[in-house]
Amino acid sequence: MLEELKERVMNVAKRAQREGMCKHKAGNFSMRDPETGYIVITPTSVDREFLKVDDMVVMDLDANVIENKTGLRPTSEALMHLKAYQTRDDVMAVSHTHSMYGTVFAVLNKPIPAVVYEIMALNVSKGRIPVAPYGRPGTPDLANSIVDTVQEADVMLLQGHGTLAVDETDIESAYLKSCYIEELAEIYHHALTAGGKEPDVFGVDELQSWEYPKEIKFPNA
Repeated sequence: MLEELKERVMNVAKRAQREGMCKHKAGNFSMRDPETGYIVITPTSVDREFLKVDDMVVMDLDANVIENKTGLRPTSEALMHLKAYQTRDDVMAVSHTHSMYGTVFAVLNKPIPAVVYEIMALNVSKGRIPVAPYGRPGTPDLANSIVDTVQEADVMLLQGHGTLAVDETDIESAYLKSCYIEELAEIYHHALTAGGKEPDVFGVDELQSWEYPKEIKFPNA
């Protein structure tokens, strides 16, 4: 069932481990099937190096396990993934990482402001990467903690925990947003360290003013 989705989610999970975005079995990933509404999600406590397609778990939005061929349980943070899908009908994929710089600001409970213009691609309606309040991992409290922030932005920090990104298309795009969180967090960290004060940031109006340049023409289209 949903073999292509399983492989894609598995490949992203392995990539995240290779790239240092998730260490020591941390982090989890999921993608929704548009036809059935089921989600494919990574299992709990499995070294990504040994993860197989059949290890991936299929669930519905009511937290029922529909298929787990190898008997593995879904990630203990599955409720958080399900809440993202339940809160926003447009969300098709969720990426949760424990990347270093992003988690530093999550520990500090400090939103990441628009220090570079590229943050506008992350659907940040308030011009920042917000922080979702603390919820104990694996509990409904953690799931409920993201409700407001996932409506504010496609990316967030989880207080004292890690980062979360959602996307309207696929798991590869959701993971790319996780990478952007980490890059922005690292830039912000270095700016604070080098400058000794809060850097200048872009306002929401400026971020929302971007458009593809009209000067580029396609005469043969």
